[in-house]
Amino acid sequence: MKYKLLGNTGLRVSQIALGAMTFGEDWGWGSSKEESQRVLDYFIDQGGNFVDTANIYTDGSSEKILGQLIRDKREQVVLATKFGSVINPEDPNAKGASRKNLIQSVDASLKRLGTDYIDLYWLHIYDQHTPAYELMRGLDDLVQAGKILYTGISDTPAWYVSRCQTMAERENLTPFAAIQVEYNLLARTVERELFPLMDAYGMSATVWSPLAAGVLTGKYLDNEKQAGRLNEMDGEIYDKYRGERVDRIVKEVLDIAKAVDASPAQVALAWTMHERDAVIPIVGASKLEHLKDNLQALNVSLSEQHIERLDRVSRIDLGFPYAFYETHKEYMLGNTNV
Repeated sequence: MKYKLLGNTGLRVSQIALGAMTFGEDWGWGSSKEESQRVLDYFIDQGGNFVDTANIYTDGSSEKILGQLIRDKREQVVLATKFGSVINPEDPNAKGASRKNLIQSVDASLKRLGTDYIDLYWLHIYDQHTPAYELMRGLDDLVQAGKILYTGISDTPAWYVSRCQTMAERENLTPFAAIQVEYNLLARTVERELFPLMDAYGMSATVWSPLAAGVLTGKYLDNEKQAGRLNEMDGEIYDKYRGERVDRIVKEVLDIAKAVDASPAQVALAWTMHERDAVIPIVGASKLEHLKDNLQALNVSLSEQHIERLDRVSRIDLGFPYAFYETHKEYMLGNTNV
């Protein structure tokens, strides 16, 4: 395991993060406390120190279990959790990015986690009703109070993140250190605006579903299995994980995995880490053997030819204005090599 600086900070985080959404069985799946202990212990034994959860995962059990499991090693764990998703559907203020929900959420998470501070606190999803200044001022107040150390933002449009970062620069508030987004060979649309944003502000990107809900492992390549499993998922969110394009990409992953003597999951994870140094994949594991297999991605060496094959089969249309710019650069640059 190697370590990366989280965005423009001095915080050292492992190059793979452990996702704790599977800690707890309240949602009818996931892992027991005992299996979660084995998964976490192995991750730490292998040099992992970056663990990601959220206040809503397994209805709060993920935070409770994680807090209990890291109690004796709290200082060596970079603990990340999130707020903003619906906690109480009946309470209009128990959701979103408002200062009221922010304060209520961080105190509740600290209690469940059994800790005095959170290393990295994320807004879980874009709240179009809360002004950027209210969010950034509220998060900065928590940093000043020592309840959180760093901040991040998840699943949010690039324009809003940019507005927040500009607000932080102008008002001398704590800026976001990282974004969290979906990214894998089947879902590359973040390359249009969110990754350029990340590069411009020197942020990191922790990426969820790097294996595309398991589709990139090849286990759903059979049409009947694919239909049965994916139809249980959240409709339109996973539509991109079906179809002929998906099958072509998965088959390419399988071919390359065979060529480099690795599992398809390892190849898919290695690709995400190769594309941008600032990308940190989040791997979730309900069983220890899954985590062991995923961490071996750190030892997979993909050649430039392998990368080019994966890029070519999974490439997306960047859309306007980016695709337009690529075909019209000569009007801006002429024959000047910049």
